[in-house]
Amino acid sequence: WDLPSRQWLAVTSILLIAGAAGVAVPLALKVSSGAPLAERLQVATQLLDTVPLIDGHNDLPWNIRKFLHNQLNDFRFDDDLKTILPWSKSAWSHTDLQRLKRGRLAAQFWAAYVPCEAQHKDAVQITLEQIDVIKRLTERYSPHLTSCASVFDIVQAHKNRQMCSLIGVEGGHSLGGSLGVLRIYYALGVRYMTLTSTCHTPWADSSNADAPKYDIRHGGLTAYGKTIVREMNRLGMIVDLSKSSVGTMKDVLATSQAPVIFSHSSAHALCNSSRNVQDEVLELVTKNRGLVMVNFYNKFLRCSDNASVQDAV
Repeated sequence: WDLPSRQWLAVTSILLIAGAAGVAVPLALKVSSGAPLAERLQVATQLLDTVPLIDGHNDLPWNIRKFLHNQLNDFRFDDDLKTILPWSKSAWSHTDLQRLKRGRLAAQFWAAYVPCEAQHKDAVQITLEQIDVIKRLTERYSPHLTSCASVFDIVQAHKNRQMCSLIGVEGGHSLGGSLGVLRIYYALGVRYMTLTSTCHTPWADSSNADAPKYDIRHGGLTAYGKTIVREMNRLGMIVDLSKSSVGTMKDVLATSQAPVIFSHSSAHALCNSSRNVQDEVLELVTKNRGLVMVNFYNKFLRCSDNASVQDAV
């Protein structure tokens, strides 16, 4: 692809997701709040038939590593994992193929996550292993799952009633400081990168910089961090600002030539957490034509152990 095409991929990917949210409003207005559940479900089904539902972040690949050491022969993704140990006992396990189908999910960004402890050690190796397990999982459960790397892929898969598997790398420490590694990730199908996990990198501050008892390291992006953002723009890889500091968010929004996303963040005005997005940043995201995908974790929705669907809405 030439340069404009790659940039357009990043822009179009976000607009497609944003369009899904925008279309929902007028369709939902056709059903009164007092309508029977069956009628409301019918409208929801019609909406999901028309617009792909995209989930921006799922940590299942890390659970596969943690529980099964990435041995997919021991994993039955098509079973009801709510009834199978260790999945049934884990507070962080909410995914199996049955539930994804019932939810009418059209596309899933799987997180190629690497813990911060791997920074400056084996982060690149672990990231590659997590990309590998995502690809193997997708192949094993074809035709239910299919690899996607473009808007065209998502649209075609949705028409064919297949679920797209997309890859996002969680944490810029996964680069090992190398632009070459970033380009290799893109070639392997990675379509977004979360700039920071819950740790600073040598070129960007994480949300820890805004939390009590933590230090600010850079005040946002360094010059090299801005180079990474520009290279992601050139490639067509989406910049994900979840888990970034406010300083990093602002620097990215001043640097990026393409819309950004927050793959799993909620509203700071509703829950005062450093993991959430402040109103002043939301205004900048609007100007950037970016997107915030709401995190449904209770403590980020309400700063409480309990939250409801209404809190998410």
